[in-house]
Amino acid sequence: MIKSDEPCPSCGAQCAAEEIAAALKTCPSCGYHYRMEPIERIRYLTDPGSFAEFSGNLTSLNPIDLNGYEEKLSEAEAKAQMKDAVITGTCSIEGRNLILGLMSFTFMGGSMGSVVGEKVCRALLMGVETGLPVVIYATSGGARMQEGIFSLMQMAKTSSAAAELDKAGVPFFIVLCDPTTGGVIASFAMLADVTLAEPGALIGFTGPRVIEGTIRESLPEGFQRAEFQYEKGFVDLIVKRRDQRRVLKELIDLHTPADAKNKQEVNP
Repeated sequence: MIKSDEPCPSCGAQCAAEEIAAALKTCPSCGYHYRMEPIERIRYLTDPGSFAEFSGNLTSLNPIDLNGYEEKLSEAEAKAQMKDAVITGTCSIEGRNLILGLMSFTFMGGSMGSVVGEKVCRALLMGVETGLPVVIYATSGGARMQEGIFSLMQMAKTSSAAAELDKAGVPFFIVLCDPTTGGVIASFAMLADVTLAEPGALIGFTGPRVIEGTIRESLPEGFQRAEFQYEKGFVDLIVKRRDQRRVLKELIDLHTPADAKNKQEVNP
């Protein structure tokens, strides 16, 4: 929740919460992109009424009997208003049908446990079955250590599903949001055909402070931000929120064969 009296983290401007919301949760003064929840993204990204969730009944268990984990899950569910850290569904953007996955950093830091891995896999494999392009908005602190080895297994699991999608020749697009780190960036989030990022997003395996403490050297200005990763070739394009519908539509068109387009038009 953004408060009107809170200054922008980037430029310090104090804008009304209504102005920020109208600008798709970006600063009207400097364009700083605030973090966004999946339900908010569905509203501005998808054609009205087109989003249909699947795998929404999956909930996390406690595979290693970690004390207090069930309570943390309940707290996270109440805070994020989600059953886990990702929501998946079918939808359309500018009339183009696709499969959409959206992660939430509010739910335990967007951590990838068994449910997140399973839902991402189902989305990718649905792309294989239907031929629909897959778009995932990633934001995560990494693997969910409360599930031990089961969370780490999701890295291989999601990577394998992404490989199946690639083998089938179905387009896969990732949008990296602030932050995307850890096991998510080390697996499916770096395996798309085209990797987009929101301005200023932190993108990397581990944080700058950990790296500085390890190598005992100062890091360059803007290290691991989207703009730095774009310069180094890890990101294909930085896309402002207001342009994302148009860019995704164009990417889907560019990566969809003519016969598949005709099929979608006949069977929307």
